[in-house]
Amino acid sequence: MSTGTSVLRETLTQIIGADRTEHLFKLLVIHPEIAAEPGPQVSRAVLAQALNMLLFEDLLVRVPTAKTYADYTLSKGRQILHDHGAVRTVALQGMGGLPAGQEAITRILRPLGYTLNGVYPLERLKMTGRSHAQADYPEEIAQFFLSELHPERFTPEFQAAVRRVTATSKDPITPEANALLSKLDSTHSLSVDESVKLLPVLASVFERQHVEPALTDYEILLAESPEMAWISTEGNAFNHATDRVPDVDQLAEEQKALGQPMKAAVETSQSGRVRQTAFLAAKVQRKFHTPDGALVSKEVNGSFYEFITRLPLPEEEGKKLDLSFDSSNAQAIFKMTATGKA
Repeated sequence: MSTGTSVLRETLTQIIGADRTEHLFKLLVIHPEIAAEPGPQVSRAVLAQALNMLLFEDLLVRVPTAKTYADYTLSKGRQILHDHGAVRTVALQGMGGLPAGQEAITRILRPLGYTLNGVYPLERLKMTGRSHAQADYPEEIAQFFLSELHPERFTPEFQAAVRRVTATSKDPITPEANALLSKLDSTHSLSVDESVKLLPVLASVFERQHVEPALTDYEILLAESPEMAWISTEGNAFNHATDRVPDVDQLAEEQKALGQPMKAAVETSQSGRVRQTAFLAAKVQRKFHTPDGALVSKEVNGSFYEFITRLPLPEEEGKKLDLSFDSSNAQAIFKMTATGKA
């Protein structure tokens, strides 16, 4: 049963403890209704918010520049409005126990109230991007930008390497979690105890589900698609999380002056209403299998942290933000994990 504080705080406290929960409440903008929801049931909106908070915290651990920025933001008495998280998938059948493409992710987003919000061809990358927004609080709860890589658009050698890399994929969704997702889908809420059981499983979906790739396969993938090479080491982890800020240009200059490794240019959508930039990708050590059966470490590009400014849609007279994305912007931002350079 609820303790009378809020079910969001209670649920997160049971999963990650009071100190980490308090830190996230101070750091992130949370809609007051979501933050104060008394329970005893945990709504799908609260569950969606909780999952995003767990994934945001995970990115701060993996991306040092994001942690530095978060600490700086708190020191200035500001908060971060998490706009969206980006996840990469492979549109391929037969990846061990993992569903093909974005279904590996959307199967958990649908019960959380997420619906398709836009489709974005990423032709230069031979990928397709799709945004998903939470129906109850589309502007306040972070969207998911899911991209699918299409192996059939690459060479046979590349396709064979993709199959070898992904063949060992495990399905992180347990039978118990699947049952809870079905219940959430039909009732739109769960108890606190059920939420505490479900959320760590949902967070584990955003990890690499296959074993370490062979170094030879990684090199084959990297030659044709840095994006697939990234997937081979990072899997379905957040490629980036994003802070929605009032003025991304001003923010970029501020962070450059502080010595943060900022992308050189700010990307602007065709509409002019969506502007994005980012820190350079984190450098991480990953292990690879060698032909003699050993494991070797190699430095590769990990995840990164992004900034976005969204202006209102003109026809809504400033009452509704433009929650769309832009194919050109996305492809430019994706380069952050291709070379680690702006």
